[in-house]
Amino acid sequence: MNSRQRVLAALNHQEADRVPFDLGATLVSSINHETYRGVRRLLGLDADRPVRWLDVIQQIAVVDDDVRRRLGVDTRGVLVRPSSTWKPEIQEDATSTYLIDPWGAVWRKPNATGLYYDMTYHPLQGVDDPAALDRFPWPDGRDSARWCGLLEEAKALHDAGEYAVIMGNMGVTSGLFQTSTYMLGFYDTYCNLAGAPTFMDKLYGKLAELDLAFWESFLPVVGPYLDVVMYADDFAGQDSLLISLDMYRRLFKPRYRAIFDMIRRHAPHVKIFFHSCGAIRDLIPELIEVGVDIVNPVQVSAAHMETRQLKRDFGRDIVFWGGGVDTQRVLPRGTPAEVKAEVKRRIEDLAPGGGFIFNTVHNIQGDVPPENVIAMVEALHEYGQY
Repeated sequence: MNSRQRVLAALNHQEADRVPFDLGATLVSSINHETYRGVRRLLGLDADRPVRWLDVIQQIAVVDDDVRRRLGVDTRGVLVRPSSTWKPEIQEDATSTYLIDPWGAVWRKPNATGLYYDMTYHPLQGVDDPAALDRFPWPDGRDSARWCGLLEEAKALHDAGEYAVIMGNMGVTSGLFQTSTYMLGFYDTYCNLAGAPTFMDKLYGKLAELDLAFWESFLPVVGPYLDVVMYADDFAGQDSLLISLDMYRRLFKPRYRAIFDMIRRHAPHVKIFFHSCGAIRDLIPELIEVGVDIVNPVQVSAAHMETRQLKRDFGRDIVFWGGGVDTQRVLPRGTPAEVKAEVKRRIEDLAPGGGFIFNTVHNIQGDVPPENVIAMVEALHEYGQY
């Protein structure tokens, strides 16, 4: 089997020749640039070549083809481009580098100690008047600049037939809930959910309209060349959901259903990949109900996210993309032998019957020893055979 056949088999809940492997196809399945340089060094590849950024805010690297070939990566990702009215521009002051995102939020990384960019300004902080949303400079969901060059890239990968083609980021929003935290900040988001429900309902309606407009315009053009499209919204922490299921069902579920129905209407062949960190077990049936095919990152260290039970309860209806190794403790702090034992356990839990794409829980972070990354991949190829 080639990589494309292997991934498509897994996505259709079939056992391939081995468990497919993703590294770097999405903004939530890549690797920190420092760890990546170390992996290149261990592989005997040029470790001093300039890193290309997959996402500068998260400080994750583009995984180059020489590394993908050496590690046996089965996926290739394409990224939606910026809008015609916003250009990513890194600026610098006396203490930090910073950028302003398309929503007007400011992200900063301290020059001396920063590892990532964090939000430090929110354009709607302190606002709870629904009329203010009519004055906000909303982006154009139908802006064709977002797929300029992407169409040709996706078509070339698809027509070559070697790899599954993954849409590795999102079109306009970063998820309805998550984007509201960019615009309002976390404090105001939670306070307004409780105290200004009319404002929040209108905000989520505006954001959903942008996503619907994007998918309706984008998919007829690029959809024929994609196998997986990505959506994301972080709804859980380490121990529980961040909002109640009742609030999810009122504010988000109908809008997700409309968005995913739009995707199905214009690209019925694609699989819908939904990223949500944390303890999302109670959310999984809700996601299945609105048409999600794939959950990621399968945060195995969070409450109630035991992989054997997840596979038993949801494995017929959902594909697990991630969960291949605990990235909170084992991958950064374990020995190579402990990493291999962890990978073996997760494969035994998630791989039977297909429906499993191996990836770490979210991006590989900068505190992970490169030796542990190599041990992880060796274990995948040793224990991931069907």
